[in-house]
Amino acid sequence: MFKAKTKAMIAALFIALSSVGTTHAQDELINRVKNNQSANSKEAFQFTDVINLENTFIKDQGSSGTCWSYSANSFLESEMIRTGKKPVELSQIFTARNAYIEKGKMYVRMHGALTLGEGGAFHDVTNTFKKYGTVPRSVYEGLNYGTKRNQMAEMSAILEAMLGAIVKNPNGKLTPNWEKAYTAVIDSYLGEYPAEFTYEGKKYTPHTFAKEVVGLNMDDYVEISSFKEYPYYSKFVLLVPDNWSFDQVYNVRMNELIEIIDSALKNGYTVAWAGDVSEKGFSWKNGVAYVPEIDYADMTAEQRADMFNGPKPEKVTTEEQRQAAFDNYETQDDHGMHIVGIAKDQNGKEYYIIKNSWGASNDYKGYMYMTKEYVKLKTTDIMLHKNAVPKAIAKKLGLQNLQVK
Repeated sequence: MFKAKTKAMIAALFIALSSVGTTHAQDELINRVKNNQSANSKEAFQFTDVINLENTFIKDQGSSGTCWSYSANSFLESEMIRTGKKPVELSQIFTARNAYIEKGKMYVRMHGALTLGEGGAFHDVTNTFKKYGTVPRSVYEGLNYGTKRNQMAEMSAILEAMLGAIVKNPNGKLTPNWEKAYTAVIDSYLGEYPAEFTYEGKKYTPHTFAKEVVGLNMDDYVEISSFKEYPYYSKFVLLVPDNWSFDQVYNVRMNELIEIIDSALKNGYTVAWAGDVSEKGFSWKNGVAYVPEIDYADMTAEQRADMFNGPKPEKVTTEEQRQAAFDNYETQDDHGMHIVGIAKDQNGKEYYIIKNSWGASNDYKGYMYMTKEYVKLKTTDIMLHKNAVPKAIAKKLGLQNLQVK
């Protein structure tokens, strides 16, 4: 139970909400992308699997900006399969809860000069795994507010109001109580940290469950991107709003990004993918993403209507175009998904098989097909096991390859 002072603080925050402007960009993006094209492609495309690596069932992130947690935890579930373990649905919202606590601390340290919101990055999953452990979803659903699926807008608005008040520093000096109060709000909506729980007849803590059941070393996973603005084969801070912890990623050439993904899949490793899905060439309903040869603004009405009526020619992406699209905000860190395979269309062209977290609500029951040109142009970064990086590229990056498990 909350102490009386904490309860009073939470109640006061509701009064302050009318003056707080919160945005829910991820939720708005999902709704827009889901409805931006008519569903007419399944009959026009004939996909044949080349590689389709084992992965767990499709999930639905609901009305929340937690794609980063859903996709990275899906990736870890596939890693459990790859290493011979029985996969467990990991609690995506337990991960989010812990990341939101750490993000709140950083927000206050940065005097509010930081993106808050519900978004995050793949390293938030690995970082919180190391600090907080992990639990199965059956232990921590994160639904303490009366719905059957995630709906985080109210909680996010309260947290933004609360931290806004804290960084104004009304006492002239911060007290240690704000962290307790902030965590109490999160826990009232998502659930308290389960110090101990029983899973399949055995007691665990989040840390022992992470070690004994999941059994993955988070230091084995690396994030890689590609921007010509930075020296290749070095690390840089990926300057996207959701990288609130300012973690660094490795930098490779654009074509090497594709080489890394292809090599990983061919050797049994799946890949977590982050990138932009706001383009007209990305259609959730049709389950296809590509880079049209003609810009959407220059298309005729007939060409627009025909966009997903079978395979189409694509614009060839250059490193300069990729960098320009990022610099002018055409490429943003909109969404996280999970690459689980490769397929070919009826013309022999290869696409990545992508697992999404928007439920089984499209023609491909929650999966889609993304061309390599789209990945070249719209990726912000990927995460994968460091053993999955081709040896020649790993050497350039200074990665020490381990024996494949």
